[in-house]
Amino acid sequence: MRAHASPPQAVILAGGLGTRMRPWTEHTPKFLLPVAGRPFGAWLLERLAAAGFGEVVLCVGHLGDAIRGAMGDRFAGLPLRYVDDGPRLLGTAGALRRALPCLSPVFLMTYGDSYLPFDYLAPLRDLAAHPAALGTMAVYRNEGRFDASNTAVSGDLVARYEKRRAEDPPGAGLDHIDYGATALRREVVEALPADTPIGFEEVQRDLASRGRLRALAAAERFYEIGSEQGLRALEAALAAAAEGRA
Repeated sequence: MRAHASPPQAVILAGGLGTRMRPWTEHTPKFLLPVAGRPFGAWLLERLAAAGFGEVVLCVGHLGDAIRGAMGDRFAGLPLRYVDDGPRLLGTAGALRRALPCLSPVFLMTYGDSYLPFDYLAPLRDLAAHPAALGTMAVYRNEGRFDASNTAVSGDLVARYEKRRAEDPPGAGLDHIDYGATALRREVVEALPADTPIGFEEVQRDLASRGRLRALAAAERFYEIGSEQGLRALEAALAAAAEGRA
């Protein structure tokens, strides 16, 4: 990745309702759910700070004020900026579009319920090395193990993306999964309609169909706190990592 005029920017989508984690998320956003004795967001922000990011934009919605109150304007040395969905939830891509005035020309998008044991800067380096691409999506060869696989990969490209639920039958050719970190060019977000609910899966499908979305393989499994099982798996992984450092 070429030297940046300023340190790289990460955008965290943290505005979801957390319906699968009710009743815990009725009064606490997923970003603040306790994981190994700390709010989940603290673990994620510390990872981004350690990776070398210079700013984080938090796209919030459901209980967004609670996230602001807990994290403030700076955490782990990272300046934090907040963009609220407004009176209605806009979906993952709609939230990105609302954050457009805050976005750097190239940025990393990740989710406020995902913890990824990999180099968060890697998608940005890959995208910088391939100027014809509009995005680089980290992928994991999941084969239906940790969630429903949703991505077909051909060489270094995402050939097809289909949003799927865990209970859906396996999709033909879909043996990878969106790992939860995508480097994007700002122009992708500029092309989206303003104040319109839209899911990021529509962006992924569009870029893949045009051959403009690169695939970057991740070696280790992802962790997510969208379910109690996922949260407990992350706690176990964090405990194992702490023992390894002791």
